[in-house]
Amino acid sequence: MKRFTELYFEIDGTNRTSEKVEAMVRYFREAPPADAAWALYFLSGRKLNRSVSTTPLRQWVSEETGLPMWLIEECYDTVGDLAEALALLYPDRERRDDIPLHQLVAERMTPLRALPDPEKRKLLVDDWNRMSMQERMVWNKLIMGSFRVGVARTLLERAIALAADLPQTLVAHRLMGDWEPSAAGYESLIAPAESEAIHHAQPYPFFLAQPIENAAQPLGEVEDWLAEWKWDGIRAQLLQRNGETRIWSRGEELVTDRFPEIAAVGPLLPEGTVLDGEILAWDTTTDPPRPLPFAALQTRIGRKTLNPKLLQEVPVALIAFDLLEWEGQDLRATPLRERRARLEALVADLDAPALRLSPPLAAANWDELAALRARCREERAEGLMLKRQDSAYGVGRPRGDWWKWKIEPYSIDAVLTAAQPGHGNRANLFTDYTFGVWQEGRLVTIAKAYSGLTKTEIAEVDAFVRRHTLERHGPVRTVEPLLVFELAFEGIQTSTRHKAGLAVRFPRIARWRKDKEPAEADTLETLRNLAIAAVPEEAATTP
Repeated sequence: MKRFTELYFEIDGTNRTSEKVEAMVRYFREAPPADAAWALYFLSGRKLNRSVSTTPLRQWVSEETGLPMWLIEECYDTVGDLAEALALLYPDRERRDDIPLHQLVAERMTPLRALPDPEKRKLLVDDWNRMSMQERMVWNKLIMGSFRVGVARTLLERAIALAADLPQTLVAHRLMGDWEPSAAGYESLIAPAESEAIHHAQPYPFFLAQPIENAAQPLGEVEDWLAEWKWDGIRAQLLQRNGETRIWSRGEELVTDRFPEIAAVGPLLPEGTVLDGEILAWDTTTDPPRPLPFAALQTRIGRKTLNPKLLQEVPVALIAFDLLEWEGQDLRATPLRERRARLEALVADLDAPALRLSPPLAAANWDELAALRARCREERAEGLMLKRQDSAYGVGRPRGDWWKWKIEPYSIDAVLTAAQPGHGNRANLFTDYTFGVWQEGRLVTIAKAYSGLTKTEIAEVDAFVRRHTLERHGPVRTVEPLLVFELAFEGIQTSTRHKAGLAVRFPRIARWRKDKEPAEADTLETLRNLAIAAVPEEAATTP
């Protein structure tokens, strides 16, 4: 645990990617495989279910230290991170047993969930007594399910590759899908490349596009590029290997049972086929069929049981745009134009309504492409995808070959109504904000956002929150409604889940409107009109 804690603070204490990678390389070269496996598990963003709720944790620290609960809450409010606050308040017991990380997980963390509270307290107090303050903090984050650290997936892959002397692309592939956080699993991960045997259930690492902020002409000749609609759905790979069908989302979640219509396509594909595409809710009542709003797809995602009525009301399809494997052969290094030609022939030969080809968009020049981009909302698309015709299928988000040219976002002016501390380096600052718009003389919450401000602006807003707090609800503070911000977001639809009756997608702060008074902020009616304009044929509804 000591070595893993040191790694956490080395990563958390620097913004330099080279230093983060160097720290991880040292760790993975030195740590026992069983510890390295769990370190990799947690650093990659995976987590076990929370072992204990936060209320008894507060109470047990209060009882062990003699500090009143109100003081613990005040300390939490000041620190902004409960795991850190409790670790700081708990006294050092001068017992420094260095329990291995894998042993803590297997013998302490995993059994903890099933224990009654008195036994949980006994076990945790024993753990805290053995640990330094920093170890307690990291341990608290693990048992609370709040562990996170500022390291990108690609940096983690690079570190493992350097530590094991392997190609990073190979490590990225081995890390996809399900893998076991055990000594054997880790040793398999870092095995020499010549022993390669990717499990048939594993997807390929997804290739992601970079955003285009301005006009696309600097990309060169338009005929060198494949243009497609950028759909608003779930990125996924459909695998047909060893007689088994699997659907993996970009978030590395196995979603085969969520989309039985698409899973039924698998047995129709040649053995050893992997398709890359976008899962969309598909409106089959129009001619030609077209995507339904993302809100419709969400009704499929959130259901444990897919009854016939839902399957009929919200059919889905995989809009395929790439062929990654054909008859067991990895095609990712093959130029895109060749992969697409095979994909087009494959889809044309199949009678499978749940599998459709992402259509190429014809344009003689960049101006014509810009005109197509202006039609995106009519097509229920987020923008255009531009892919170099001779590009290989890469890993991650490299620059140069794949670009997303999104349409301009929606925007409104809203009033800051509440704030709470962020996480990690922002744990001591109010950086997570709640915004409202006007309805009949009162502010109604419509979005939460935490990105878009500069460091200077964050400091200004943090000072404002502390000076203008009206009420406290745990870490959340409601504030005087005095600040106006322009919010940008990708989509909007009516929703019965939210009090405002609306839901926005991917909200972020576009700018601080210091030139506006709160009374000049937008109204709920403005948002309703945007929602109607977004889907003119019908009001998209989130159940």
